[in-house]
Amino acid sequence: MGEQPIYSTRAHVFQIDPNTKKNWLPTSKHAVTVSYFYDSTRNVYRIISLDGTKAIINSTISPNMTFTKTSQKFGQWADSRANTVYGLGFSTEHHLSKFAEKFAEYKEAARLAKEKSQEKMEMATSPSQESPGGELSSPLTPVTPPMENINGTDEICDTTPNSDSRPEPSQNALAFAHSPAMTKHWEAELEALKGNNAKLTAALLESTANVKQWKQQLAAYQEEAERLHKRVTELECQSNQTPVIKSQKTELNQTIEELENTLRDKEEEMEKLKEELETMNDLMEQKDTLTQKLEETELRSRVLEEQLAGAEQRLEENQEEQENFRKSLRTLLELLDGKIFELTELRDTLARLIEEAS
Repeated sequence: MGEQPIYSTRAHVFQIDPNTKKNWLPTSKHAVTVSYFYDSTRNVYRIISLDGTKAIINSTISPNMTFTKTSQKFGQWADSRANTVYGLGFSTEHHLSKFAEKFAEYKEAARLAKEKSQEKMEMATSPSQESPGGELSSPLTPVTPPMENINGTDEICDTTPNSDSRPEPSQNALAFAHSPAMTKHWEAELEALKGNNAKLTAALLESTANVKQWKQQLAAYQEEAERLHKRVTELECQSNQTPVIKSQKTELNQTIEELENTLRDKEEEMEKLKEELETMNDLMEQKDTLTQKLEETELRSRVLEEQLAGAEQRLEENQEEQENFRKSLRTLLELLDGKIFELTELRDTLARLIEEAS
């Protein structure tokens, strides 16, 4: 998993009273470990503190958060997501200053990560290019070729051939020339998203926005195709077919074919995007499952550590008792040696007395 502790300290944890919004309520009976975590999967920083197995702080750092020193050893910050204010009481002013420095550092990192993510989403969801005439136009927006000497109303009118007039070149080729590039861009983006769990959330939002954009563009293409079909019908109904009109009719037919091909391509891309969305949803579910398993494993690890510490303490007590028992045995042996020596002397004395009496 991508979440790792990057800085830890110890402090007393408090939360603001939700009723009065003035008094502090202690959430830990003693000083606990307060850690900064970095989640490389989501590219976010979090402040986490556990009292046993209970999470008493789980605050995601955002660019609009501020850590305030209210005294030499106490600081606080507001978490709008958790709808509370956290307070930390440190043992020294140095620990408070160090925690505040880390808060400012990771807050700036969170701001830069957010800006970078927003820039990528804007570049991906709102591609634009500058047209040759200097005007900005979307690379997927169809440009209707200009039709000179044609009445745009439903009435039929005559046109006069003009040997000097030339139909302007169709700009649809310029508009749709970027479709292969866009397709390659999306394929590369989706491949990168598969291999990088850190971009899953942004990719889901990005893909959803693109699906909506494709639907809007498909509707626009359909309307444009219907309008061009009507224009072709109007041109065929006119009695005098001039070379200019014939040329424009050919261009319109080509444009219609291009639009129909583009519609088919976009529909295929939409299907691919839907499949990618489903795949990414599955990956998100797997990620959540793995996160839950990791938390359970960490909990079991803490329980085992506590059991190990208890066993070590009992072992030390047993060793101390054995040492005391050895000391007692040595003392008893010394006493026995003394008594045996006294008995030996008494025996020798009695033996001499018996000999003297004889």
